[in-house]
Amino acid sequence: MSERLRIIALEEHVTLPVIMEAWSRAGVPELPNLGFGDSPVARRLRDTAEGRLAHMDDQGVDVAVLSISSPGVQNLPGADATAVAREVNDQLAEVVAGNPDRFQAFAAIPTQSPSAAAAELERAVTELGFPGAMLYGRTGSKLADHPEHDELYAAAERLRVPLHFHPQMPVEAVTDAYYSGLGPIGTALAGPAIGWYYDLGVQYLRMIFSGVFDRFPELQVIAGHWGEVVLFYLDHTGFFADAGGLARPLADYFRQNFWVAGSGTVSPRYLRWTAEVVGTERMLYSTDYPFTYGFRPGGFPFVDTGAGVARSFLEDAPFTDRQKADIAHRNWEGLVSRAADRARG
Repeated sequence: MSERLRIIALEEHVTLPVIMEAWSRAGVPELPNLGFGDSPVARRLRDTAEGRLAHMDDQGVDVAVLSISSPGVQNLPGADATAVAREVNDQLAEVVAGNPDRFQAFAAIPTQSPSAAAAELERAVTELGFPGAMLYGRTGSKLADHPEHDELYAAAERLRVPLHFHPQMPVEAVTDAYYSGLGPIGTALAGPAIGWYYDLGVQYLRMIFSGVFDRFPELQVIAGHWGEVVLFYLDHTGFFADAGGLARPLADYFRQNFWVAGSGTVSPRYLRWTAEVVGTERMLYSTDYPFTYGFRPGGFPFVDTGAGVARSFLEDAPFTDRQKADIAHRNWEGLVSRAADRARG
């Protein structure tokens, strides 16, 4: 590299007191991956100051785009979700304001209410200065392609801001049918080992085949975890796409409406594959902090990437310096500039 890469990481998790209190009221299990307890990963989720900055420096990350750990406010009762989302976003805005050179944030969105979801996205973008929002796929039994979400998608398209989707646990029936009876590994398989990604990847396909991107052709979605499995079967799925009556070839949706990041999975093979499928001009960067730092809370194995790996992984990639810079920061800056251009008229 002729110049030092500026790295902006987009899937950097955090918890705040207001969301933890809401989860407790709702009876959500108080797990370390939600920030509860005194494990290293729980402490790092709650840290929005020196400790987090030190780990960013250790990994070579210049800017972290913070978001509430999955499932955000989407598992809360509808009566609470709107108020909690506002408080969460206000607190995230305070964190960003305290260190704007190192932090940005994705808004939490109360998808339980179509009108409240659209209104909170508008407030977060136009009043708090957020560059987009983090969603978590399913809301109760309503999948990401449910027509009730059209109001939110219309707002995102109008505001010209991206929606980053993050997976959550599959519904109980799926978990019981496919992952039960295996002990701790069954829980891991249902979640961050593989189940999360199939759950959200299928929802991406549903969004495409149900016409979400035909109704909102400028809607931009960020997919983590190397595209949530779908990219690796895109050619095969495309064989059947004619039955879906799509307005465009299936692959075009991923090359025109999706951006893909690796979420801390340090795999040169996945990196090359993603670049081949969507192109480096549609790739972003993320480290999935703090779930890539070697801890095993509750039996979940989190991978220790080692000091500086977030930076060296990209610097050592088989791309040109320009392509590396695109992935590291320029694609994100270009995506965010769409909203700024809209605001200027």
